[in-house]
Amino acid sequence: MQRALRLLVLVLIAGLAVLWGVAWFGREPGEPLAEAFTRQVARLTGQEASVSATPGSVQLPGGMSLGGPFTLVNQDGRTVTQADFKGQLLVAYFGYTFCPDVCPTELGGIAGAMDLLAPEEAARVTPVLFTIDPERDTPAQLKAYVSNFHPRMVGLTGSPEQVAETAKRFRVFYAKVERPEMSEYLMDHSSFVYLIGEGGRVLSLLRPQTPPEAIAEAIRAQLGRL
Repeated sequence: MQRALRLLVLVLIAGLAVLWGVAWFGREPGEPLAEAFTRQVARLTGQEASVSATPGSVQLPGGMSLGGPFTLVNQDGRTVTQADFKGQLLVAYFGYTFCPDVCPTELGGIAGAMDLLAPEEAARVTPVLFTIDPERDTPAQLKAYVSNFHPRMVGLTGSPEQVAETAKRFRVFYAKVERPEMSEYLMDHSSFVYLIGEGGRVLSLLRPQTPPEAIAEAIRAQLGRL
C-alpha cells in the first residue's frame, strides 16, 4: 500500500512539473507564471479561468473544485482536521519554514491583511501555514516560526504521506531541490494564497504577491457569504 502511495505521489509530482513546464514556455508576454499555470489546468478541465472582480484573486474554472478534508498535526503537536476550524475562514499558504524569501513575503502579506481587519472580523479568520517540508518542519519548528508573523497563525505538518495527500487535494506543486553547492536543500513550490471554508473547500484563490489590502478585501467578501 505504501509503495503504491509513493508511486502515486511521484506520478502526481511529475505531472505537476510537466504542467509548470508547459506554463513556463507557453505563457503570454508579461503573464505571471502562476496565472499561466492556472490557465493550463483550466484547459485540461475544458474550462477557461478568468480573473474575478476581487483584485488579486483568480476565479476557479466551472466544475473545478479545490481542497477537501485533511488530517494533519498542528504546531502544538495535536492532530487536527478541517472540522477543528468549523466556523472559521482559513487564509492558507503552502510553504516551509526554511524558505529564504518567498514564504516570509507571502506570510507577511497575510499577517498584514489580518491587521487590517476589524477585531470582530479577525476573530472569524485563522491564518494557516501548511508545510510542504515535513522532514524539517516539526511542530516545534512551526510553532517558533509562525509566531513571528501573527498570534493567530497556525502551522500544520504531518507525515510525508499526510502532507502529500493534502497537497494533492489543493493541487499544490512541490519538489525538493538539492545542489552540490547548497548546504541545505530548498523546496520548489507553487505560491497561491487560499481562502478555505467549510469542509476544507477552497472559496477563493489569490495570486502570489497579492497586497495585504487586496487580501483583506477578499477575506471580507467571503466573510459576508458565511
